[in-house]
Amino acid sequence: MELESRPGHSSHPGSRALISLMKNINGVLSPFAMACVCAGGLCLMSCWGNGNIEPVPAPFTTSAVTTYHNDNARTGQNLNEVTLTPAKVHSLKFGLLFVIPADGRVEAQPLYLPNLTIAGQGTHNVLFIATENASVYGIDADTGNGLWQVSTLGVGESLADDPACLGLIGTTSTPVIDPKAGPHGTIYVVTMSKDASGNQHQRLHALDVTTGAEEFGGPKDIQAQYPGTGDNSSGGNVIFDPGQQLERPGLLLLNGVVYTSWGSHCDIRPYTGWLIGYDQNTLAQVTVLNFAPNGSGGSLWMSGAGPAADAIGNIYALDANGAFDTALDAQGFPSGGDFGNAFLKISTTNKQLAVADYFEMMDQATENSKDLDLGSGGALLLPDLTDNAGHTRHLAVGAGKDGMIYVVDRDSMGKFNPNANNIYQEVQGALAGKVFSTPAYFNNTVYFGAVGDTIKAFPISKAQLSSTPVSQTPTALPYPGATPSISANGASNAILWAAENGNLAVLHAYDAGNLANELYNSNWAPDGRDHFGTGVSFFTPTIINGKVYVGTTAGVGVFGLTQP
Repeated sequence: MELESRPGHSSHPGSRALISLMKNINGVLSPFAMACVCAGGLCLMSCWGNGNIEPVPAPFTTSAVTTYHNDNARTGQNLNEVTLTPAKVHSLKFGLLFVIPADGRVEAQPLYLPNLTIAGQGTHNVLFIATENASVYGIDADTGNGLWQVSTLGVGESLADDPACLGLIGTTSTPVIDPKAGPHGTIYVVTMSKDASGNQHQRLHALDVTTGAEEFGGPKDIQAQYPGTGDNSSGGNVIFDPGQQLERPGLLLLNGVVYTSWGSHCDIRPYTGWLIGYDQNTLAQVTVLNFAPNGSGGSLWMSGAGPAADAIGNIYALDANGAFDTALDAQGFPSGGDFGNAFLKISTTNKQLAVADYFEMMDQATENSKDLDLGSGGALLLPDLTDNAGHTRHLAVGAGKDGMIYVVDRDSMGKFNPNANNIYQEVQGALAGKVFSTPAYFNNTVYFGAVGDTIKAFPISKAQLSSTPVSQTPTALPYPGATPSISANGASNAILWAAENGNLAVLHAYDAGNLANELYNSNWAPDGRDHFGTGVSFFTPTIINGKVYVGTTAGVGVFGLTQP
């Protein structure tokens, strides 16, 4: 593996630009300018007459990225990006600025808060990085300088055992931030660990965003039970086993509750699917729901996507393969409460979880037996749409391993019929591979990146998703496909960003209005200038304030404009 920071020699266009700015009237570089060029600072550094290198204060922004895929609808869009435009994002003006090193894999999406005052260090735009080594970092997002770092392992603890040899043994899920919680703002993080006696733990941490210090009496051990006789049950209750369960989905913060979602380590039984909520100010457990209490499986993992949530407090998730009770009660719900392979709507009335509605495909038994679970993808909530009859539709979209796009009416999802799919819309054959990602939304268009497929743009008209894409990228991406992210300035200058996995990760940028137009590719720059490391499983780019942040196996690559 090789990680490269921005070259510091004057052959780079950005270096040439700095040199030209720093020549004196005789065309000769001053000594302090030469020091700046040799330091490779480019636009990230300013040069003072004494030869010292100082970070350039970056422009502050009111924008923030505090949760997975930018918002609780999981749209992946940042509509306040004014710096990065299609005209500027190309290899002559845009590229790798630096790589932020970290002590482990960065599976979680990096998060961002602007204008944070750090005691004794001034005001900074701050990037938050969580690693599989159970560390959390606060980093100056514009210079890469460290502000604070903490380990979320307990005293005398070590990293947890790796039952599936995947390395997912520290912090895997994307944290969530409440900028108003605690005295300065709080980042909520889940970490797996092992104590000196060999006991496995899953814990919820609440950390001060300016110091990393634990808040609200944390951390909180994740413990739970739920009525049932399924996997790992005892005395009429299914028992949460922290060594068997994996918190893969991003955290969800909704109406004062932090929701954690649970799957397995590579389907190693016993396990079931859990959704567990904690009061964000006390870390007290307030609610628990199990999705296969009288069976097995039915986990939430969604390739790292956080559960989505609507404005009135309902949660939406795609459940993985597992037990489903085809015997239905009078309301059309599984009689045993087992929802394997379902598109779920979960109510949070009085902060208590319950499945309020669901959709299950008619051939669920076949899909379960072939491991074609819906739960490999994440759910996306669409904005209110008007159909052909003038009715307002509240829709959600998702896809999984069968490559079908499922569009559900959130007001009536369809439940289960063994003879037909009772669903608002089903798009067959539009995707060429399985989906291990979350789609993005922008300007009445949904973007999917399936495995071995091009990224495709599906327009929406009269509350119907087109069955054919209006544009697609020139090349296909290997496993796991891509979770696209969108940057735009309102409705203009939209760019679709995607990270390609591999021993040498690749950052792609496309014109969101015409995906056939690739604007930038980190392999295009000469001499490997923009290579930034090895890819991780399901990474999601973060685009904010003129920069793009992409996790790797050993840190975060930071991209931006290389010329002033």
